[in-house]
Amino acid sequence: MVNDPLGDMLTRIRNAQMRKRPKVSTPASNLRARVLDVLADEGYIRGYARIDHKGGMAELEIELKYSNGQPAIREISRVSKPGRRVYSAVKELKTVANGLGVAILSTPKGVMSDWRAREENVGGEILCNVF
Repeated sequence: MVNDPLGDMLTRIRNAQMRKRPKVSTPASNLRARVLDVLADEGYIRGYARIDHKGGMAELEIELKYSNGQPAIREISRVSKPGRRVYSAVKELKTVANGLGVAILSTPKGVMSDWRAREENVGGEILCNVF
């Protein structure tokens, strides 16, 4: 049993990129899928597909993105953890890597990037930072 499913997915992505794998799979959940939607919209991954197996288990197969042999994601880190939740109001949202990266937030309006949260004028839990 995994205590932090989102942290597990981020670690799988980091490990696959270190090994230059084209794809990586992770157990499916709605939160993981919404975070992957944001990563795909921001151009950090090519995309993902949901694969349903017998017995009701489902996986998300993530297609990683590389440019000139280097991964598109230089660093991906979990901010809010099960033992320490980190929340931020919209006015207190900090930029990631001087605006070159993106923070992914869980808000009352859904999972979104930090710039979209500023547009929607909504704060929330900072899930992870990517650049």
